[in-house]
Order: sequence, then C-alpha cells, then structure tokens
Amino acid sequence: MFDVVADIFGHFIDPRKRVYVGYLLFSVLIAIVWLIFFRGKSLNNSVKILFDKKIWLSRSSRADFFIFLINRCISILISPVLITQMVIATAIFYWLHGITWLQSESLQHVAEFIIMFSFTTFIFLLDDFSKYWVHRWMHKWPVLWALHKVHHSAEVLTPLTVYRTHPLEGIVFTIRGTFTQGISIASFIFFFGNSVDLFTVLGANVLLFLFNTAGSNLRHSHIGIRYWSWLENILISPAQHQLHHSVDIAHHDKNFGAALAIWDYMFGSLHHSEDVESLRLGVEEDDRNFNKLSTLYFSPLMEIFYIMSRRANTIYSKLRSITR
Repeated sequence: MFDVVADIFGHFIDPRKRVYVGYLLFSVLIAIVWLIFFRGKSLNNSVKILFDKKIWLSRSSRADFFIFLINRCISILISPVLITQMVIATAIFYWLHGITWLQSESLQHVAEFIIMFSFTTFIFLLDDFSKYWVHRWMHKWPVLWALHKVHHSAEVLTPLTVYRTHPLEGIVFTIRGTFTQGISIASFIFFFGNSVDLFTVLGANVLLFLFNTAGSNLRHSHIGIRYWSWLENILISPAQHQLHHSVDIAHHDKNFGAALAIWDYMFGSLHHSEDVESLRLGVEEDDRNFNKLSTLYFSPLMEIFYIMSRRANTIYSKLRSITR
C-alpha cells in the first residue's frame, strides 16, 4: 500500500516533474513578491489572495484533485505497455547506420562540455517545439479537441490543473515525449559516441529546472504575472498562459507554447499578456458539467465516436455517389 501511495504522489518529490514541492515553494515565493512589489498588496493580503478559498475549494479545483488521483492510477497501470524512449532511440540509431554517407561517431573528439551543452539545449528545444505543435493540433483537430476540452474546462487554475487531462490525451503527450527523447538520444550517440550526457540539477535537465524554478506552476494559477513585452516574445509568462484558457474569442488559439514563446511568435499565435483578473475561464460553447467525473472521462469518448461516425457516413455517401 505504501508503494502504491508513493507512486501516485511521487511527482511531488521528483525534481523532473513540475509539481515537485521545491518548485511549488519557489512559485509561492515569486507570487508573494509579485503581489507585494508590483501590485502594492500587504504581506497578509498577498497570502490571502494566493490561498483564496474560492479558488482552492471550488468545484473545479476539487475535480482537478480527483482527476489527478485517477490519472496517476491509470498511468501506473498502462505505463509498462507503452513504447519506451530506448526502443525509439535504438530504431533510429540503427536507421542512421544504414545511411551510407553518414559517419558514426564523427564528432566524438568534440570537447565533452560542448557535447553536454549541445545535447541539453537540443533536447530542451525539440521537446518544447513538439509540445507547441501537439498542443496546437489539440485545438485544431476536432477529435483531439474533444480530449483537450477536458483541460480547458477548468473554471479556476491551480498547479494541479496541469493534470486535468483525459487519459487518452496523456497517452498522446507521453508518446510525443518518447519520440523527442528517442530522436535526441539516438542522434547524439550516433554522432558523438557514448560521451553524450545532460547538464542536470537534481536529475532534471538544467534548462527545465530553471524554467520550473522560475515559477512555471504559476501558469496554472490566478496570479497573473506579466513579463516585459520583448521577453514575452521569447518566454511564455503566467499571464499569457492564463489568456490561453480564457473564453474570450480574442484569446482563442493563442499562446500554445510550453516554456518558449518563440514558436508562437514564429507561427502567428502569440498574444501578449493583459490584466487577467477579469478573465472568465472554461469551455463556453459546451454546456455540459465538466466538473462531474463521468462527464470528464466519458463524454469525450462519445464525442469522438460521433465525429468519426459522421465522417464515416460522409465518406460512405461520397463512395455511393461515385459508384452509381
């Protein structure tokens, strides 16, 4: 029983996960500093705002907690059957050996420091780039939006909202991570040999560690920290991600980036931050009660079935018209 509980809540003590307790504490500190020095609040009022009962005890927040528990249990059960990054890495590694004009370990004499820096940066950029596009597709493709709608149904944001996802969406993002890591590992070992390694802090990629330490948990919060305009062209601020959750039509399909805003800047989906205190969050076009667990888990499946059935009927009708 202890091992099961440890597995479920292990993300809070794992520095590779966003909700690691150290990152949460840094986020609390950053939020209080922001409220005092940039919003002119007293320490007492800052604490009250940060731990507002209307946020933390809301129906939406309670749903986040139960979804976290259920999804962690599902993840523990299915993770042994998911494809691993080493399988992908091995396949790509041997595929690269089959390309005759490529020379394996051709860069093995490069300084170890440069290899570590390059690998750390490459895997971070590729991971963030792939998150951007999968997230964008989640909004653009009706079948994927049926799943991602669960995340956007949150009416308030807390750090646990990051786990407010349908299990099938979780599998999609897990596969994405498996491929990005497998591609990175295979490519660098092929060219640089076995000296490939990451710059890490507490076992986490140092760039991801810095991102999480800088308050990544505040992205899913009611503390609308804004950056300078020029910096929001590079990094996604908490307020920018909060805009992403807004029901306002002007904010739809904006700020898909995870850590970096450069992808949004490059592909036309960037929106600079605004005052987020008056934001309304949720999924306005859908009147289902997304705070009910049965709705959160089963209605996306019914919606996907309806979409696929409708498309199948359309294809069937076209084929019949052609064969007549």
